[in-house]
Amino acid sequence: MNPITFIMILLNLFLGTMITMISSHWLLIWMGLEMNMFSMIPILMIKPSPRATEAATKYFLTQATASMLLMLAVIINLTHSGQWTIIKMFNPMASYMMTVALAMKLGLAPFHFWVPEVTQGTPLMPGLILLTWQKLAPMVILYQIYSTINFNLMMTMAILSIMIGGWGGLNQTQLRKIMAYSSIAHMGWMTAIIAYNPSLMILNLMIYLTMTITMFIMFISTSSTTTLSMSLTWNKTPILTTMALTTLLSMGGLPPLSGFIPKWMIIQELTKNDMIIMPTMMAILALLNLYFYMRLIYSTSLTLFPSTNSMKMKWKFKSTKLPPLTSTLIIVSTMLIPLTPMMLTLD
Repeated sequence: MNPITFIMILLNLFLGTMITMISSHWLLIWMGLEMNMFSMIPILMIKPSPRATEAATKYFLTQATASMLLMLAVIINLTHSGQWTIIKMFNPMASYMMTVALAMKLGLAPFHFWVPEVTQGTPLMPGLILLTWQKLAPMVILYQIYSTINFNLMMTMAILSIMIGGWGGLNQTQLRKIMAYSSIAHMGWMTAIIAYNPSLMILNLMIYLTMTITMFIMFISTSSTTTLSMSLTWNKTPILTTMALTTLLSMGGLPPLSGFIPKWMIIQELTKNDMIIMPTMMAILALLNLYFYMRLIYSTSLTLFPSTNSMKMKWKFKSTKLPPLTSTLIIVSTMLIPLTPMMLTLD
């Protein structure tokens, strides 16, 4: 792709999300989402292939359906309230529709089927954008309308997402699909808490973005897309592989790593609101995610490949340089636990 064209597309993607984030008018929010979607399609097809075309088509159809439902919800709300600004939803149908539309945008279960397929059909960099930047706009809309969304529907989708995010990743060997299922599970944790404490949702989103960016940077720098190719990196980049191991444990929510903070605070907040069964189920289902992260860690770091570093013939070359801020991202992804008292003030 022509670099100038690519920069224009990225700028459009950024602008679309920003318009959605700063608007209080439903039409502008919808336009921002549309700009965002149409900019993402050429990014998904940056390396043209039948697989990328299929991924882009699936992405377009899902997002276009979600946009249509969102606009329908806005129009229903407009007929009842007479205004375009983000205010309380006057109609339960509009509230249902908006929740479903945003769930489709985010890839929450049961509207999750496109996420693993689209992520797997594209290179690592578009996959990174899809699982990080593309979550911002719908999450900001949810943050603005959290008091009017249908609570029961949201909690049902949240627990379903955590279930599917855990079970779906169990048999996977493709790293992009593992990251996609991990994303579905994290979205479930975020939407479970949004009705009680939206600030915790933002905290969870920030930590999720940091951990996902860190993992993708490591995959890109070692050119790994499968568990097998990841297992061959131990001899060439032992430190990077160890850091990937630690970040994966953090994504699983294991103390004393950064990923434990949002899980701990969400479970605490739900328990304060007299919910016992829901956080218990969420904590148990999080073990499924931890299991497939541990399997990836085992095949990557705890099994040594037979060739040694002193071999004359080099068949896998070392990455010449790491992307900037890698060290900072690794530290933030793993060592934030001492800042928890400060984060508790978000309550």
